Amino acid sequence: MHVRTLLVVLVLALATIFALVCVLLTRGRAPGTCQHQPPEQEDADDGQSLVFADLTPEEMAQVVRYLRGSLGVRLVDASRAEPSDSCIASVELQVPAKAEVLRFLDGAGARPPREALAVLYFGNQPEPNVTEYVVGPLPTPVYHRDVTVQKYGGKVPYHRRPMLAVEYKQIAAFLKSRVFTTAPSFMRQVMEYDGASLAALTAAPRGFQSGDRITWFVLFQNVSGFFVHPVGLEVLVDHSSLDISQWAVSRVFYNGQYYRDMVQLESAYVQGRISVEKVGKAPRDGDFSSMKPRAPAAALFPLQFEPQGPRYSVRNNHVLFQAWSFAFGMSVHRGLRLFDVRHKGERVAYEISVQEALSVYGSNCPGGMSTRYMDGSFGIGRYASPLVRGVDCPYVATYLDVHYLAHSQVSRVSKSALCIFEQNLGSPLRRHYSNLQSLYYGGLVNSALVVRSIATVGNYDYVWDFIFYQNGAIEGKVQATGYVTSSFLHGDGLRYGNRVWEHTLGTIHTHSINYKVDLDVGGRSGFWVKNSLVAHDMAFEMARAPWSPEQQIERPRLAKKVLDTEDQAAFRLQSKMPRYIYFAANSKNKWGHQRGYRIQITSSAGDHVPEGSSMERAISWARYQLAVTRRKEEEPTSTSIYNQNDPWTPTVAFADFINNETITNEDLVAWITAGFLHIPHSEDIPNTVTVGNSVGFLLRPYNYYDLDPSIYSHDGVFFTSEQDFTACDVNPIACLPKTASCLPNLPPFTYDGFQNMSRL
Repeated sequence: MHVRTLLVVLVLALATIFALVCVLLTRGRAPGTCQHQPPEQEDADDGQSLVFADLTPEEMAQVVRYLRGSLGVRLVDASRAEPSDSCIASVELQVPAKAEVLRFLDGAGARPPREALAVLYFGNQPEPNVTEYVVGPLPTPVYHRDVTVQKYGGKVPYHRRPMLAVEYKQIAAFLKSRVFTTAPSFMRQVMEYDGASLAALTAAPRGFQSGDRITWFVLFQNVSGFFVHPVGLEVLVDHSSLDISQWAVSRVFYNGQYYRDMVQLESAYVQGRISVEKVGKAPRDGDFSSMKPRAPAAALFPLQFEPQGPRYSVRNNHVLFQAWSFAFGMSVHRGLRLFDVRHKGERVAYEISVQEALSVYGSNCPGGMSTRYMDGSFGIGRYASPLVRGVDCPYVATYLDVHYLAHSQVSRVSKSALCIFEQNLGSPLRRHYSNLQSLYYGGLVNSALVVRSIATVGNYDYVWDFIFYQNGAIEGKVQATGYVTSSFLHGDGLRYGNRVWEHTLGTIHTHSINYKVDLDVGGRSGFWVKNSLVAHDMAFEMARAPWSPEQQIERPRLAKKVLDTEDQAAFRLQSKMPRYIYFAANSKNKWGHQRGYRIQITSSAGDHVPEGSSMERAISWARYQLAVTRRKEEEPTSTSIYNQNDPWTPTVAFADFINNETITNEDLVAWITAGFLHIPHSEDIPNTVTVGNSVGFLLRPYNYYDLDPSIYSHDGVFFTSEQDFTACDVNPIACLPKTASCLPNLPPFTYDGFQNMSRL
């Protein structure tokens, strides 16, 4: 072999060996940990958003200390109070008046005093009542003022008070020690009751007329997922007396028959005069109701991570995400709420908040047929549950604790009960592939910021989301999951739902969710943001073709209307509503159109309770899919926590908000109701999935900008046929294999939901 040829062969061999060694050395090397970069936008809020911040545990403790020392009344801890005692039921932030806040936020006014709203039950008074106090200034309060009459037009009668957790405990003890013991044979032989084997679920409202406090309690086997294990026994308890020893049973229901009390039921059973339908005893895990997976773990689900760290920032209660900024908080009664929502520095909304979640049930059992749950009375924010990392929210989301004071004199914490994350929704926000004339591709990743809490109120879990998109749209969405509540299947039960297990009737019910949306469209500095409500829709018109007059064309045209009054802006639940309805500003965009934000509702609501019902006014907000009213400081919420236990004389009746006032060029509020009808079916066992059970609304810019603001997003992708689309400077997606080859910095999995229970 020629020497030169031999040298070439040797060089090639050495190069090959070197390359193989490099491959072998690098193949086993783990990629480095992702290096996070700080968000591009710095938070310049300077603490202004704290005007909306929830009370801290220290502030709550100061309020309790002040009230205990300043009212001249003996206050018992609500966790052990009897109905005849006085106690602090809840303490939360008193949101300042909008005028004060906007003067402060826009730079001209002083910071409003920080105050708390305390709800007190005065059972130990000649005229027991519920009183609300504003306490301040925090952190060291020196004054309190009674705002009950100002808010509600009079004192709140004591029977309207929401039930404390301790009252449920007292009723459970009453049933166990004074009721079930009067039917020993029936309870032992039919119910197989051992003192702890039954669980009770409350119905509500509690009676048929103002002043009643008489509640049906439905009995279930006390196993995992007990809501779908009815045993056929329901007890009507009269707990209206402030003296627990005077509580009594008003009626008993078993397997389709009514009895005066448990004594009569026992007598009928012993004499063989009742039809017994004995339910097989379920194992402790609930068997069919168990959520334990029926399959072994396999390959892990896809994981979303942030190779360069989160692109949003959370400072105190203030969030920045691309062009968005907003403050957030959690009402102990109503749940998640946002304030001072801005896009590109301009305020879009002053407040977006959950108001109420209503469920109306049907059944041929008394507890089911009389149930109309108003979850705000139980506490949507109070029941914000600890979130499981990687399931309830993405693994790398930001998790925040929620502190609250309710049903106790000591504040509690729900660990990781709120999460914030950016989510790639897996579809383009917009895109176009051009294969005509010029060849190019343009698209934008639909990446949005999500703020989420999940409230577990009894059997249902509500996933509450506020979502911020890059095109200036905001979505409010709720998904329902958890367990259906059920009735014992008997008689004509199938008229009221579907059979989902041997003795279990999944009962028909509706869900209605109400939101408050205080839009400030086109607002500049200062308080007086004035909007009008405008409707756009389509109508067909008949026209002759100009080029062929003998031919007729049916062409759609734009139909416009300004809705001048509150009555015109109140759209009944099942009525036709304009497809485009928007808050219009006084300013115009480049093309001469009024700048606006459109309200688009996603709902498949069931029918509303007939307005002839004696309790309908208490839930009259649910008459309307949308109602727009003039904003008034004295109309802060669409309902009241006192409506649940006295819907016959509602403390707040939303229907009274609508009185035909002009809404042209005014500060306006939209009250939005979204909902769905749920007819439970076998696939709701063991429990309900979120798929298909999602409703809410969108707020979308409508001529608000001169063009889509997302065109300025850094996430845009564009390349032509003449470019090297594998080059990072042309197409940032081409960089992903390198950028995202790092190992995500995943924190260890923890869960504190069983350590510091939010229940009493």
